[in-house]
Amino acid sequence: MSLSIGIHDLSLATGEFVLPHTALAAHNGTDIGKYHVGIGQESMSVTAADEDIVTLAATAAAPLIARHGTDRIRTLVLATESSIDQAKAAGIYVHSLIGLPSATRVVELKQACYGATAALQFAVGLVRRDPAQQVLVIASDVSRYDLDSPGEATQGAAAVAMLVGVDPALVRIEDPSGLYTADVMDFWRPNYRDTALVDGQESVGAYLQAVEGTWKDYTEQGGRTLEEFAAFCYHQPFTKMAYKAHRHLLNYCGLDTDPDTVTAALGQTTAYNRVIGNSYTASVYLALAALLDQADDLTGKSVGFLSYGSGSVAEFFAGTVVAGYSNHLRTDAHHEAITRRTEVDYAAYRALHEHRLPADGGDHATPAQTTGPYRLAGISGHKRLYTTR
Repeated sequence: MSLSIGIHDLSLATGEFVLPHTALAAHNGTDIGKYHVGIGQESMSVTAADEDIVTLAATAAAPLIARHGTDRIRTLVLATESSIDQAKAAGIYVHSLIGLPSATRVVELKQACYGATAALQFAVGLVRRDPAQQVLVIASDVSRYDLDSPGEATQGAAAVAMLVGVDPALVRIEDPSGLYTADVMDFWRPNYRDTALVDGQESVGAYLQAVEGTWKDYTEQGGRTLEEFAAFCYHQPFTKMAYKAHRHLLNYCGLDTDPDTVTAALGQTTAYNRVIGNSYTASVYLALAALLDQADDLTGKSVGFLSYGSGSVAEFFAGTVVAGYSNHLRTDAHHEAITRRTEVDYAAYRALHEHRLPADGGDHATPAQTTGPYRLAGISGHKRLYTTR
């Protein structure tokens, strides 16, 4: 009998501040319907000057450590596309902040928004090789586009931490996976830029092509039929993209795309992304968190996952929700992470957006803004300095 391996626990974190799309619309004169209806976004998380992917990741992971301890964690994989260093893995800072043992493997993975799914699948493989161990997978990103650019309205920031092991309490990850890679330039960020470049029309097309490609491979590998899934978690650069992608998949399979069918499959997966914004690698797992936190009872139900990362790599896989999962959810904590954010006006958001760490190698403290458990206290000699509250 094959091992049951999957997501044993899941926790999310997001930024200190929130910018409502009404404020963005007032600034640039956009009809609010373009945001609320057109792309399906209401607000976006904004990080404080003393927050980054490390503080978000540690904040998301700390509750998992508090509940389960560190004894079985032998590997930490942090997936991000907003990395802070070209050499040192951001996860090493997290490893220190949350108190993991020195006998731990730590790596960082990158492939646009797909990276966390690669991390999850690698974790499943490691656990299959050594069932005694658990793997801590963290997706952490701060989405940043140029001010007054088309992508500005889709920004966001969040981290999702997942503990992967045998006999999971939440979701069992199934074989097989459907895979798809294509060399396209729909979204990218060269090393010399700190904001991403995006070709919106190209990206939508590349995403939909990836939906077809992953599903074709998934079925050829002997996967489930579309009708077997109770819900679908899509990567959400904006929540309406999930709806567009699912209609495309239904069309591709020759099935009806009536609104009630699509809403039933996706409606409960968009709640967190709609108010947080695009969190890149964390997006599809925010969708899972929202689904588990809201659905009446998913016990024994199959959930489809479509993970897409521009450039592009995509994967479709299935998970089955296990009995008793609702006893292990962090619904209240997730709601608190979202509702605790302080609303900012456009001027304050713009100042935060334009904030940069000095690059002169001197000693520089960061403004004390976050009320979270970890903060980026400053930089000295080009070294980032983190503190625990």
